[in-house]
Amino acid sequence: MPKVLISDKLSPASVEIFRRRGIEVEFRPGLSPAELRAIIAPYDGLAVRSATKVTRELLDAAPNLKVVGRAGIGVDNVDVTSATARGVVVMNTPYGNAITTAEHAIAMMFALARQIPEASTSTKAGKWEKNRFMGVELFGKTLGLIGCGNIGSIVADRAVGLKMKVVAFDPFLSEKRAVELGVEKVELNELLERADIVTLHTPLTEQTRNILSRQNIAKLKKGVRIINCARGGLVDEQALYDALKSGHVAGAALDVFETEPATESPLFALENVVCTPHLGAATAEAQENVALQVADQMADYLLTGAVSNAINMPSVTAEEAPRLKPYMELARLLGAMGGQLTAAQDDAIRSIRVEYEGHVAELNRRPLTAAALAGVLTPLMGAVNMVNAPVVAKERGIEVAETVHERRGDYATLLRVTVVTEGRTRSVAGTLVGDAKPRLVEIKGIPVEADFAPDMLYVTNQDKPGFIGRFGMALANAGINIATFHLGRAAQGGDAICLVSLDGPIPEPVLAEVRGLPLVVQASPLRF
Repeated sequence: MPKVLISDKLSPASVEIFRRRGIEVEFRPGLSPAELRAIIAPYDGLAVRSATKVTRELLDAAPNLKVVGRAGIGVDNVDVTSATARGVVVMNTPYGNAITTAEHAIAMMFALARQIPEASTSTKAGKWEKNRFMGVELFGKTLGLIGCGNIGSIVADRAVGLKMKVVAFDPFLSEKRAVELGVEKVELNELLERADIVTLHTPLTEQTRNILSRQNIAKLKKGVRIINCARGGLVDEQALYDALKSGHVAGAALDVFETEPATESPLFALENVVCTPHLGAATAEAQENVALQVADQMADYLLTGAVSNAINMPSVTAEEAPRLKPYMELARLLGAMGGQLTAAQDDAIRSIRVEYEGHVAELNRRPLTAAALAGVLTPLMGAVNMVNAPVVAKERGIEVAETVHERRGDYATLLRVTVVTEGRTRSVAGTLVGDAKPRLVEIKGIPVEADFAPDMLYVTNQDKPGFIGRFGMALANAGINIATFHLGRAAQGGDAICLVSLDGPIPEPVLAEVRGLPLVVQASPLRF
């Protein structure tokens, strides 16, 4: 039974989801980093919000950990790089608090336009400064969206309802989607020149850090208002302060800051700045939604292998998971065979190519390719799985390619894995029997039909009389039983291959004897 630890305050309903689905769960929020490291070892899953910091040190103490679920959008508190290197899936819940965050941005826009926080403070102080707080209408104003994804598109919808003109900068926004949303897609410089109000809804990356830099703030029209409910670091806070003091920027509403908790900032002293303590997702509905979503996602992964909203792994829906499972196992086995044959020759891998033909070409191929990569790399590098295999390949300069063939061949589905090294190219291909059982059908272009077995022996030899007798006798003399025996050859008298499944691992002395037999070119044990 999988075990999950919830180390932050999540809805009690999330605990019930885990238990109802047969997962052992412990709810222990408020642990110190040292206390968490001391107990994390046996857990398969860790559910967090923003308080728990999933560091490299914590991951080092969690040998069984398979998945980290972040109830919320941002994963700033998770060392995704270290998690990926250890093969741990990192999931978030990007849709559970989208409406709440979008509504907060709209609320901040109203508060800024009508100076509501300052007016409230003044009125509560016994003043009646009606003429002091002169606001602006939103009707007819141009709203500039930097980022028009899930949350940004909801903000766009609300702004269009307010009869605002909306322009959006987002490299991933298609023209068709822009038309559907009723927004105009523009480049960043045009947005900066046209917008009366700018609101940010993009993740913090190296490309988006300080996207509102001092230079870009200077390009904004005088009197602009800026809203950031996305991530601290998107706006140069010192440059914003200077622009607010000079009057170039009329006001700013910030829910996020470069350093959080933000207990002090020059911006706090300015009357034309509205600040909230990262409340974008702080509604009862959103907290419930993200807790339920992360529990379901983690349970799906631990129980069925379904992957939803993963940061570091291709998604596999709950519906896809059972259908993809035998194909993923086929990809892993083919990769494992190619990897073991490569490891036996101690060759450096230059590239790995995965080819799809027939029914398999119509499936979600990314997890299949990841499974094949994990199969190839594990015999050479140890602890590699579907999560970290693509990263490991990239770090080692291994080129990875997918090829889809539209042709229909002899098999309803065919998957081929080719490993290219400095000295040679090895390929293995397989299919599924009855859509469930992996079967090998080709090695190095030579037809060989064989089922995979836990222990096998692969032999390449010259196609001449006498080999089979000598080979069988060597195994018989050592008391080794042959379970299945499969032969193939490229041409009469040319290269031939022999693949046998055994009842157990072949001892090293017997393997050495086989390698010394006449006509034998290579003999490699295989374990699956």
